[in-house]
Amino acid sequence: MSVLFDRVAFIGIGLIGSSLARVMRRDGLVREIVACARRPETLATVRELKLADRVTADPADAVAGADLVVIATPLSAYAEIGRRIGPALKAGAIVTDVGSVKGTAIRDLRPSLPETVHFVAGHPVAGTEHSGPESGFAELFDGRWCILTPLPGADAGVVEKLTKLWQATGSKVVTMGPEHHDKVLAIVSHLPHLIAYTIVDTATNLETDLQSEVIEFSASGFRDFTRIAASDPVMWRDVFLANREAVLEMLQRFTEDLTALQRAIRRGEGDKLQELFTRTRAIRRAIIEAKQA
Repeated sequence: MSVLFDRVAFIGIGLIGSSLARVMRRDGLVREIVACARRPETLATVRELKLADRVTADPADAVAGADLVVIATPLSAYAEIGRRIGPALKAGAIVTDVGSVKGTAIRDLRPSLPETVHFVAGHPVAGTEHSGPESGFAELFDGRWCILTPLPGADAGVVEKLTKLWQATGSKVVTMGPEHHDKVLAIVSHLPHLIAYTIVDTATNLETDLQSEVIEFSASGFRDFTRIAASDPVMWRDVFLANREAVLEMLQRFTEDLTALQRAIRRGEGDKLQELFTRTRAIRRAIIEAKQA
């Protein structure tokens, strides 16, 4: 594929950012990559892995002259990043992000960005429980979705260029409104993480002898929960706070369904349990057929 951007600046370069940088390097999608991170250890790792041509701890320095700026930090840093990079962005630059809550991304970034730049929020729906630039890999996005949430009046050419970038990673790209995105992700991603964190925390609060057996005899179900619950705590703290309304709505629905399930078990209503399990089994099959398993 031909070069899409001359200079790309990554503000934050953990799992998602470093995976995208690896794709850009592998396929020659950009001529120059600049990486920005707060911690010297992160910048040292980026240098060691040769993920960028230049590194810096100053966001304004990183974005100077960049054609594309990818913000890949926890959501709580967005507002400050916006204030710092806004005056340094060149006219015509494209700013995007990879955060899991689009309403917050738009609210915290847009006011600080000059009208001469293009802002299109994005979310690659991919990841692992690992974090840091050493955890990235170019195949992370293969067959996964990337959701773009352009605002009304967004430049169609810019949206197309970002679409081409994410398609080059192996992603399937779709556009939707930010509010709709946040509701969808609340049920397919945010609520499952919240449940996983809670189940693993419940296990850690068991009596010591029982807790050791939970760990020793962990079956695949509990292991899957611990994998999810090992995800970056700062990132997920920000996600739940940023998307609190949608998460609380889905949590309320889940609580009501859980109460109904408790009632069925207590009353020995096996037919209701089997009906529920049959429905959910069909969802799993649909996910496999959609190649999202």
